[in-house]
Amino acid sequence: MTDRPGKGPDEGTEFGWLYGKKGPGAGNPPPEQQPEATQVLPVQPRPGADPGPARPTPPPPAPTPGPVPPPGGPQPPPGRSGGGFWAKRLRRPGFYVKTFFLLLLLWLVYTLAVPFIAWRSVDKIDYEPDGDRPGEQDGTTYLLVGSDSRAGLTKEQREELATGNPKSELTDTIMLLHTGAGPTTLLSIPRDTEPGGDYGVGKINAAYASGGAKLLTRIVEQETGIRVDGYVEIGLGGVAGVVDAIGGIEVCPKQNIKDRQAGLEIEKGCQEVDGATALGYSRSRKKSPLGDLARVQRQREVIAAIGSKVRSPWTVINPVRWWRLNNAVPDFFAFGEGMSTIDAGRWALAMSETSGGDAKTCTVPVTDGSATQWDRERADPLFEAIQDDETDKITKQQCTPAGIVGAQ
Repeated sequence: MTDRPGKGPDEGTEFGWLYGKKGPGAGNPPPEQQPEATQVLPVQPRPGADPGPARPTPPPPAPTPGPVPPPGGPQPPPGRSGGGFWAKRLRRPGFYVKTFFLLLLLWLVYTLAVPFIAWRSVDKIDYEPDGDRPGEQDGTTYLLVGSDSRAGLTKEQREELATGNPKSELTDTIMLLHTGAGPTTLLSIPRDTEPGGDYGVGKINAAYASGGAKLLTRIVEQETGIRVDGYVEIGLGGVAGVVDAIGGIEVCPKQNIKDRQAGLEIEKGCQEVDGATALGYSRSRKKSPLGDLARVQRQREVIAAIGSKVRSPWTVINPVRWWRLNNAVPDFFAFGEGMSTIDAGRWALAMSETSGGDAKTCTVPVTDGSATQWDRERADPLFEAIQDDETDKITKQQCTPAGIVGAQ
């Protein structure tokens, strides 16, 4: 039998590699012709054979480096700063424009809403008299009544404001405010006026206590021929409340006044006053030779000063002042039945117009310093100008501060 290849020492060299022999003489091809290591079958050691030197264990792969943090330390999460949501918005010009219009809208809503909220608490007065009344007239005329009623005032408030008799309900302030095509006109009716008709009262300021707002309106309409379109009543504390709400007003007394009954002590010259001083200033009458005729001048001065302050843009722009002003109204003001919030706003606007421009402020012409009798020669043409809404025709002889020609 033929021997298997590779048995002899010189035989089988072609297959020496199969028996683990190495080198060119063992039947292995030259190195450049040897196959890749991955192509050689692994040799499993025989049991009991020397495994030879251990193969070194390859080192584990190096860990993959994570993201490198940006310089300056850790960064805040998106949406709070840097390139976040608000930062991007703040860099947009349109953001500021939208914010401005949003704030403007909120301000307008607030400005309009506050008067309507306050209006819900305002008392309404039935003032329209029964029977014959003057016909409809051009323009709008309001009857403004300042009652010395102490209703709503505590004992401490009455003492602070020096109001005196807590049961009194006289109307020491009676005014007609006309607004229309001509100059706005504020006309004072002296409290000591003795009406010519048979109304059951001696002086006009007692009409309210005798027959309420209806009787007072009836006397005013019958004696002047002017139709009253709206009615506004201010309680004794109303002046003080409104003045304090708007941050005070400026008055310009022409002389030093010290009137304990009115709770007033003020020096001559223009100055800022608070609500209590403004009220005393408008009530004082016994320290002037003109008496009530001097008081009605100061009442119009206070009203004009309030109107000027109310008309100031800051009163409306300042939300705190606007809130205080409107919320002072229900406590001390009452309006005629049938008047709406818009009507009240028109009245307030007309009041503000008495502080400047071509507005006229007058006292009904009287025949003497006692203010009991009207001077019909000057008074009737003045009344007719208001009836016809032609207040530009009112002359300086008819429209005087104290109702007396030449009196200051």
